Amino acid sequence: MFSPGTKRQNLNRRKDRSQVQTPFDSHSPVTPLAENRKSQYDNNSIPNRPSTGTPAPWAPRLSVLARIPPAGKSEKGDEIDPIKPVFVGEFPQVVRDEKISFLRRHVSGDACISGGMDKGTCLSWIICGDRLFIWNYLSTASNNCIILEIPSNFLDNGDTGRNSYNAGSWLLSIVNWDSTSRQASKVVPHCNSVGIVLCNQKTRAIVYWPNISGGTTPNSQRHGSKVRSSLISTTSFNSLITSAVPDTQQTCVALTCSSDGELWQFYCSPTGIHRNKIYHEISNLASQSSDSGQLTGSKGYPRSLIWGFSLFSMKEPNRQFFLLTDHEILCFDIKLGPDLNVSKLWSHEIVGTDGDLGIKKDLAGQKRIWPLDVQVDDQNKVITVLVATLWKDRLSSSSYTQYSLLTMQYKSGTNIHSDVHDRVLEKKAPIQVIIPKARVEDEDFLFSMKLRVGGKPSGSAIILSGDGTATVSHYYRSSTRLYQFDLPYDAGKVLDASVLPSAVDGEDGAWVVLTEKAGIWAIPEKAVVLGGVEPPERSLSRKGSSNERSAQEERRNLTLAGSVAPRRVSSDAWDAGDKQKAAMAGIARRTARDEESEALLGHLFHEFLLSGKVDGSFKRLQESGAFERDGETSVFARTSKCIVDTLAKHWTTTRGAEIVSMVSTQLRDKQQKHNKFLQFLALSKCHEELCSRQRHSLQTILEHGEKLSGMIQLRELQNMISQSRSTGVGSPHSHSEINISGALWDLIQLVGEKARRSTVLLMDRDNAEVFYSKVSDLEEVFYCLDRQLQYVISVDQPYGMQIQRACELSHACVTIVRTAMQYRIEHNMWYPPPEGLTPWYSQPIVRNGMWSIASFMLQLSNEKLRLDMSAKSDVYAHLEELAEVLLEAYTGAITARVERGEEHKGLSNEYWNRRDALLDSLYQQVTFSGAADYQDMYESAEEKNVEILKKLSSSLLPIAKRHEGYKTMWKICCDINNSELLRSLMHESMGPTGGFCQFVFKQLYEKRQFSKLLRLGEEFPEELSVFVKYHRDLLWLHEVFLHQFSAASETLHMIALSEDDGSLSAAEDDVDTDCVASEPTLSDRRRFLNLSKIAAMAGKDADSVTKVKRIEADSKILKLQEEIIKVLPADGLLRPEELIELCLKSENPELALQAFDVFAWTSSSFRKSHRNLLEECWKNAANLDDWVQLYQVSIAEGWSDEETLQQLRDTLLFQASSRCYGPDAETIDEGFDEVLPLRQENMEVQTLKDSVEAILMQHKDFPYAGKLMLTAIMLGSIKDDVKDGEGPSPMESHISHGAH
Repeated sequence: MFSPGTKRQNLNRRKDRSQVQTPFDSHSPVTPLAENRKSQYDNNSIPNRPSTGTPAPWAPRLSVLARIPPAGKSEKGDEIDPIKPVFVGEFPQVVRDEKISFLRRHVSGDACISGGMDKGTCLSWIICGDRLFIWNYLSTASNNCIILEIPSNFLDNGDTGRNSYNAGSWLLSIVNWDSTSRQASKVVPHCNSVGIVLCNQKTRAIVYWPNISGGTTPNSQRHGSKVRSSLISTTSFNSLITSAVPDTQQTCVALTCSSDGELWQFYCSPTGIHRNKIYHEISNLASQSSDSGQLTGSKGYPRSLIWGFSLFSMKEPNRQFFLLTDHEILCFDIKLGPDLNVSKLWSHEIVGTDGDLGIKKDLAGQKRIWPLDVQVDDQNKVITVLVATLWKDRLSSSSYTQYSLLTMQYKSGTNIHSDVHDRVLEKKAPIQVIIPKARVEDEDFLFSMKLRVGGKPSGSAIILSGDGTATVSHYYRSSTRLYQFDLPYDAGKVLDASVLPSAVDGEDGAWVVLTEKAGIWAIPEKAVVLGGVEPPERSLSRKGSSNERSAQEERRNLTLAGSVAPRRVSSDAWDAGDKQKAAMAGIARRTARDEESEALLGHLFHEFLLSGKVDGSFKRLQESGAFERDGETSVFARTSKCIVDTLAKHWTTTRGAEIVSMVSTQLRDKQQKHNKFLQFLALSKCHEELCSRQRHSLQTILEHGEKLSGMIQLRELQNMISQSRSTGVGSPHSHSEINISGALWDLIQLVGEKARRSTVLLMDRDNAEVFYSKVSDLEEVFYCLDRQLQYVISVDQPYGMQIQRACELSHACVTIVRTAMQYRIEHNMWYPPPEGLTPWYSQPIVRNGMWSIASFMLQLSNEKLRLDMSAKSDVYAHLEELAEVLLEAYTGAITARVERGEEHKGLSNEYWNRRDALLDSLYQQVTFSGAADYQDMYESAEEKNVEILKKLSSSLLPIAKRHEGYKTMWKICCDINNSELLRSLMHESMGPTGGFCQFVFKQLYEKRQFSKLLRLGEEFPEELSVFVKYHRDLLWLHEVFLHQFSAASETLHMIALSEDDGSLSAAEDDVDTDCVASEPTLSDRRRFLNLSKIAAMAGKDADSVTKVKRIEADSKILKLQEEIIKVLPADGLLRPEELIELCLKSENPELALQAFDVFAWTSSSFRKSHRNLLEECWKNAANLDDWVQLYQVSIAEGWSDEETLQQLRDTLLFQASSRCYGPDAETIDEGFDEVLPLRQENMEVQTLKDSVEAILMQHKDFPYAGKLMLTAIMLGSIKDDVKDGEGPSPMESHISHGAH
């Protein structure tokens, strides 16, 4: 798409040299000797190849995946150019020999070689004469090439001149018999597993090789007959696709479309080829053929065929394919069987009156639209269409072609396998303009263009032109970037392009291209990203212009855009950075109405300059649509930009010092004209309209004034620097080379060079001239500081020079931004409402540039041993100024984001980190210099502190206060030990979240200076209340101070039982952090419970008695844990359930009983929610006594009731029953009966866990000693001082519940 990027040597010199060395001499053998073959071919097989060009690398290589260099790596010796293509493989030797022989038999201008690549099989092919060569370009055995003879009666003997784009062109499709549901990304199929279908576009000849392993005779069929010879000569096939037929042996179906609107089907088998015309006129299938907007029966359509899904399985009986016509995409379904039924599924109009569906037609200035090619990605999700549009400029009456990419996707919820339905597709993204204005080409050239998708970077596409150029289009950082494939020597045409298989499933591979003369090359992803340039307004072809321009202008454009190698402009690291190129997007979207509005505005403004009148201007501009666009695309913003970016004509005849002496005058003239423009807007009432409807446009216009003022001050600064460096050397070159030299001048040269080399019209201008002219691009100063600072300040320079140059650049940045801020203050009434608008100096590109120089100065300031006092003072002064404007820029950016409701956490974190780094460094420099200045002058520390305070207060402290640099403010107050200053700052810096007060409280809290914190909080009660809410160990003290005893009791209660961060063990003043336990002990917790009890009693609330009981119960649990951990060690505070489980695991009778105590001291809700655990406690109590032995002894000794009672008192069941159900049992809330009754009320109901009795009935000893077990729990539940004769025996009253 671009012209070749290298200069050609003189043709006559090459011609003379080639006559001496050419291998095509009649005395040369047809096949060179083996030892001479390489050198002969290397030197002369490529016509017009410069002797200094890179030789074709025809030595054996590694596999292609190993040859592509990883990003950031370099080979031994030389670094790899990241934007250059990478060699993949050479042509097989047999191909090279055939090409030499073929070129010998033909005149160079008439020789035509066809070729292509297949993505699925990684096969490449070339046709030389009547021979077809096929080889695997990923195989290391590059000489493993299959040669197929094309039947002579199917060759086209007509016009095969190279000036005809389609002459001698063959369509070839490879049928992979081993095709599965996965692409061949891991294993590349061998050549013997594929078939070949070959079609001549012009003669419509079809040749079929079922198996290319060799030895088979191709089946062929000549499409047409002598009767239809006229049809054959006037139309040609445009596209060919093939697919294997399932459940057959080496049988496939081929589909072709022709320029006369026909769709043909070929059934290819080893026995022959059968053809069938599916549709005679595709236009009849159009959903709105009568209103297609294009010429009826448009030449060259239908254009392209493509399978709808590339991951095809041979077992699937149906496939879908797309057909591109002159105004729509048709989708068909084909049944891959003996009948080969083809049916239409749906159609989608891409060129019509509805711009939301595709491309809007019938626009002003629009003459013709050509859909050129269509491709589908591997996931069958995105359909990409290459489109060319012919436009006519209504002002200049010149025509131009615009190239763009239209991306479509299936609408959400669409079933692509269903029947015909409307509006299947929708736009995936706005139309991507590749080249806004290119020369007008003939249709043959347009129809020769092909599109390929699927390579890296993701979303990129490659466009192939019939004249052999290949260009990768990639949407990168809000703009389209183009990368042209070219080599430093003549590689001939690019025959085709494909995508390398990726090592990872689901990822794209790198682009790979097949050249005519130099083999196969890959384009790494990094090359496309770094080597891409913005779209130029020039042709896609290599030939001369067909538009109405002078030959001189055309030669100039070709020289600047071609010989300079556009993509190599980016090799100098000139990429777009963070700045969005909205101007190019504006060109792509501009209409004739916009151009008319802009011309009218220019005319009215010119009349205002002459007469000072604005009569009717507002109405005329409003009727022209001047107020319809906002932002940089507004006609007002574009006119303002034109004023500030005007390039003075007489500057072109001056150089060096003569230029810089005129700069100030030119800038003042621009400023005066821009002020006149503002007056015009105000007097014509346009300012009021812009302020209410187009805030972005008005802001852009005023920012042009800010930048212009900044540029003027920057020029004055440069003059001052130049004058200060004047040495009075008598050399005539001393002024331009010595006086001007400096960091700022080098930066000006760097920025000017970037702008000059990226804009064709500025290539012949001086760098300084370009810099001072491109006022609207003042952000580029900061971009170069961010990306190219190492070229302005080198680490190899002397240390003192680094400091001087850094301070100079810092002063320049401060001058620009402060001037812009001052302009905004002075013209405040002109600005629109600022809500949500980000100033230009708060954009990321400006902030990052200032931070780059600031961080470099931070590094310099850390070199204290290498800095003298004068250098330290300079670094501090400039860094302080830079920090102030940088932090102001961050404030503006964050404020705008907050007002727009956008996420700002990341930006705020960046702001805070950089603020703290700057303020900390500045404070360290001040304290270091202050200590050195005053250590000999003052013996009193107080006097020294006062002097340091004066210095800090005058400069650093206001910056810290303005940007909430609380850390620096705190350090200042602590180092000078000034409590009055601290209180004053706390009063002045009180924000919605407490501001500096909260920070001071936090610092005192971390130092455990609680008494100071609370005493200071008496002066700031509201801020202290907020702080202590998040620090409960101080909250209770504050509540006691406020006489809120009930609240203090609750706080202490929570602290005592807190599991995450308990309160501190002590709250004394000035306690060392290392001496304070990180977690309170159990005794500390009990102490807090005692304090909570006292506070509850002091509160005298209605529920204070209940609170006291709850506190006492928790205190008992804590005391119980203290006793338990003496037996079973445990860390930290245990929850009640953990304490119970610990008791159960111990198998200790005493601990088993204490588990019941824990249940008793917890709440009723706890017992209900942990009923299973309570049941386990009863089972454990039953297991810890030997009931069988007790039963046997009672039988043997014949125990009386008194003896039985005496023996059962010592069992755990008796004691547990007494603690839980006895008359002296103490529980919180409801008793145990509500959760687990002692007795089973209804023995007939089979619920064996409804009571303690039911639990015991499941015990293994219950059949023998059940009566004793039940007697134990019943005796425990009544008074334990039962005596003889006082009522019935417990055993008798429960005789009915004996063991069964």
